[in-house]
Amino acid sequence: MSSRKGVGLAAFDRSRLNSAQYASHGSTLRSTNAQALETQLSVFRSLLQQFATTHAKDIRSNPTFRAQFARMCAAIGVDPLASSNTSSGGGNSVWAQLLGRSVNDFYFELAVRVVEVCGETRGENGGLIEVRKVREGLMRGRMEGGGEITEDDILRAVGTLKPLGSAYSIVRVGSKPYIRSVPKELNMDQSAVLEAVQVLGYVSVSMLMANLRWARARAQTALEDLVGEGMLWVDKQSEEWEYWSPGFMMES
Repeated sequence: MSSRKGVGLAAFDRSRLNSAQYASHGSTLRSTNAQALETQLSVFRSLLQQFATTHAKDIRSNPTFRAQFARMCAAIGVDPLASSNTSSGGGNSVWAQLLGRSVNDFYFELAVRVVEVCGETRGENGGLIEVRKVREGLMRGRMEGGGEITEDDILRAVGTLKPLGSAYSIVRVGSKPYIRSVPKELNMDQSAVLEAVQVLGYVSVSMLMANLRWARARAQTALEDLVGEGMLWVDKQSEEWEYWSPGFMMES
């Protein structure tokens, strides 16, 4: 009996020793993998800096090249417009650290111009404007010889406003990106109405009831909310009131 107990205790000790060895081995593997990953990221960042330095002129002047560079940064987990807390970075973004402040300032200056366009048109659209129309406004107002501005540039510029606690944000209505410049979230019904408006430029209560299978009260509430926010205008001259997109009416 005592002999069997001794064997059991010895087996228990061996099992505990094996567990400790496995745990030590696992810790060593994790440490080795972490060091290898950090080395790889360091190499990637070094190559990224060399690439940026070599092609700095193209990144500044060519919007397509600029967008590709930003996507390349994102692929390795680097946000080009995010602040860096490293001592060498001094709090500047990756753009500023790699290319100097000119590209960094490009996005902040563009953000200021986007804010201006949104402010000038808020009375027409209630603070919700398609990114395409913002770009058109910016291109009309640019100085002769000014560089090309893409929708991707505008989206990144709006992103620079987030750390400031800004009300500016990107929302999607259907498949199209819009800039919302008012501190109000669109609910699902309002988004559905705005998406429907894109088809003809207007909707009515009966159209929403027929196409979205909504009750009259639901359709009327969503429309009135959007009218109250200035995002739709009412045409009361027709037999049934029509609710128009301000931007569509201005274009026509």
